[in-house]
Amino acid sequence: MSGMRRGRRLAVDVGDARIGVASCDPDGVLATPVETVPGRDVPAAHRRLRRLVEEYEPIEVVIGLPRSLNGGEGPAAAKVRAFARELAGGIAPVPVRLVDERMTTVSATQGLRASGVKAKKGRAVIDQAAAVIILQNALETERVSGDPPGEGVEVVI
Repeated sequence: MSGMRRGRRLAVDVGDARIGVASCDPDGVLATPVETVPGRDVPAAHRRLRRLVEEYEPIEVVIGLPRSLNGGEGPAAAKVRAFARELAGGIAPVPVRLVDERMTTVSATQGLRASGVKAKKGRAVIDQAAAVIILQNALETERVSGDPPGEGVEVVI
């Protein structure tokens, strides 16, 4: 067992309309859906996420960073970086980390289609499932490398 840190994490999948949230157990084994936060009202979304951080007391929050397939960053990534900075400021000293989520929403959607969830009803579920996959990937990365996943978000005071 390499240097897997003990403690619960929260993962966040930031979408335009909805924000999926997932958490894991303190041993970092099982990632489970938490809820879907409405994303259009950004201040309200940040308030809700701060409350979830208070409730779950995670050692860190991981946020999926959408990159294009060639690894570049477009407007969506810039938006997520801004969201992550604001969240980091609101939940400090809990660290926020950005992890590459290139394939997550795609695989979450396919998995749910296969399980027969209707697209309309399934959207909220898909956001949570995407957050679960982001968290699973982050935990797996840390398990293999012994390092925290992704890149840390600087808190600007």
